[in-house]
Amino acid sequence: MIETLLIVEDEKLLGSELSLHYRKSGWEVVLATTLAEAEDWLVKKNLAPLLILSDLNLPDGNALDLMEKIKKKAGHAEWLFLTGYGSVPDSVRALRLGAYDFLEKPCDLERLDLVVASAARSAAIIRRVREQASAGHKRYSPSAYVGRSRQAQEVRSLLQRLTQVPFSALIIGGETGTGKGLAAKILHYGGARAQQPMIEVNCAALPRELLESELFGHESGAFTGATARHRGLLEQADGGTLFMDEIGEMPLELQAKLLKAIEDHKVRRLGGEKEVGVDVQIIAASNRDLEQMVREGSFRSDLYHRLSVFKVMLPPLRAAKEDLEDLVPLFVAEFNAKAGQRVKDIPAEVWSKLKNYDWPGNVRELRNVIERCVLFADGPVFPGQWLQLPGQANPPQVGVTDKNMILLPLDGSMALDDMDKFIIKTALERADYNLTAAARDLGATRETLRYRVRKYNLKSVE
Repeated sequence: MIETLLIVEDEKLLGSELSLHYRKSGWEVVLATTLAEAEDWLVKKNLAPLLILSDLNLPDGNALDLMEKIKKKAGHAEWLFLTGYGSVPDSVRALRLGAYDFLEKPCDLERLDLVVASAARSAAIIRRVREQASAGHKRYSPSAYVGRSRQAQEVRSLLQRLTQVPFSALIIGGETGTGKGLAAKILHYGGARAQQPMIEVNCAALPRELLESELFGHESGAFTGATARHRGLLEQADGGTLFMDEIGEMPLELQAKLLKAIEDHKVRRLGGEKEVGVDVQIIAASNRDLEQMVREGSFRSDLYHRLSVFKVMLPPLRAAKEDLEDLVPLFVAEFNAKAGQRVKDIPAEVWSKLKNYDWPGNVRELRNVIERCVLFADGPVFPGQWLQLPGQANPPQVGVTDKNMILLPLDGSMALDDMDKFIIKTALERADYNLTAAARDLGATRETLRYRVRKYNLKSVE
């Protein structure tokens, strides 16, 4: 990709030489001889250069004034200044405004090339981060919380309002699988901290000692195995958001330490002597009733009240089954795209089964069910025989046990993903691990089966 370099230089000979040199180096070069011309390129013509190489003193003013004026408009670009009349105040101001470097004329061309290359790398990283944040913002707008039910509309409205206020902490509640992680991403990427990092931690997935080290960091030698300094997640999330899932599983002693860090905006690494300042927005989530835990003494009341500046409660799918009409087509389209399928017709009996099931695993369970059905589909019709919802009647052949059939328990003892894996593993074994033969036996495409084999890390013969 050819990147753009804007050169702002009033000395015609130098401007021409620099333009020719960097065009030969692969840049698309735009030359402006005044600040007004440069501003016209950047503002009116929407030029988006990766790097701006500018003289400091132009006939119509100081280039630092232009940088300060349009910094937000051209925030993706690195600024590099050349001047024959350098001064300490100008250099200090340039660095304060975020200029990459400040060089005095005459500048050796080889040295300038090194600085330009370094500035270009820096600008490319900044642009990539901003593009990722922008993509996250688009992907995780409040409309990403899909559903037509009254409950879903209320949640969307609340999320929209919360993205517009600078809250310090918030609790997301709801059963497992209701979309707490999605709601957290919507709040981060839709808010003022979208350009800053979002760090996630599952408090139930780590033992107490490791969780403390992960959250607060440690110094080298703080404990056995601590061979280097480690910045904790609170430090890593500085300026952004820390999403703490399953916070109800956090030990009480760590809850006290977390509360102090939130109140003081400071953390102290394990084994450290100094406190480090942090500015973090905390989003906590739990599928447990934190208020009940406070009453039982298993969750600190002071931490709960500090976190519950706002509360977002996500409804279970069984209480908003009309949302199925939006969620099912969405998941079908997603897995069609992933596996190259073309499922589009959902029979009435499939809709009936979907709506008569209570979905204890909520949207996560629904997504897994749709994934299995789409990937095992043979044509445009949604294959209802692969729903296999507990408590519902299934086609007789599923319960037949011969060399062409597989028996699966429907008493809830086997997870949906385990059913998928078992079916594919059995088919591969019966086909001597020949992928093509197994796909033919299952009535699936080879590409679809390959996707599942990779997902479950199963052995196969291509």
